[in-house]
Amino acid sequence: MLLLDLLAVPPDRCSVFDPSFSELEVAALGELGLRLLPENEEGKHRGPGGPTLFYMVHCGKALYNNLLWRNWSPAGPAPTWSSSATALRGIEERVPSRILERDYSYVAKVLKGEVALPAHPRYTTPLTTPLHWFPPHKLERLSAEVWEFLEEPTYQECEDLEIIRKGDEGNGRSPTAAQS
Repeated sequence: MLLLDLLAVPPDRCSVFDPSFSELEVAALGELGLRLLPENEEGKHRGPGGPTLFYMVHCGKALYNNLLWRNWSPAGPAPTWSSSATALRGIEERVPSRILERDYSYVAKVLKGEVALPAHPRYTTPLTTPLHWFPPHKLERLSAEVWEFLEEPTYQECEDLEIIRKGDEGNGRSPTAAQS
C-alpha cells in the first residue's frame, strides 16, 4: 500500500493474486480496494500496456518465465520488474544454461535486454528487492529470432517446478514460492 501511495496508483488499479491466499486475506485485500485476479493464471498475466510494475517477491522461475511469455514483444516484456533474491540474474547464476534455455527460455532471452538497476547502497541485505528494467533501445538490438519464437511454456521436462498449477490450489500442497 505504501508503494501504491508513493507511485500515486489507486488501489483498484493494482491486481494481486496468490493461490495460497486465505479467505481472511482475500477479504482484507478487497477491503483495501485491491483488484483480486479471479483465477490462478500461473503467472501468465498480461500487463495493461504502458508503464507496469510487476512486484514478484520470492517467486519460482516458471512464474517469471510465464509472465515474460504472456507479455513478449519487441516493445518490451515488462517496463519495470521487481523481484526478490530469485531475481533474473540469480536464476541465470543458479540454473545450468542448457536447462535455462530448455525450461525457462523467456528468462534466458530477456536477460540479453535487461538492465538490473543498482541496489541502494544503504539497503544491501539479502532481502533487498532489485529492480530490473528492459530499456527499449536494448530490446531493439536483439535479433528477430528472439521475438519470433512465441511457444507457450509447458515445463514437460522440468523436475523442480516452483509454482502451484491451475487446479492444484486446494489440494493441501504447500507452495514452495508465492505467486504475485
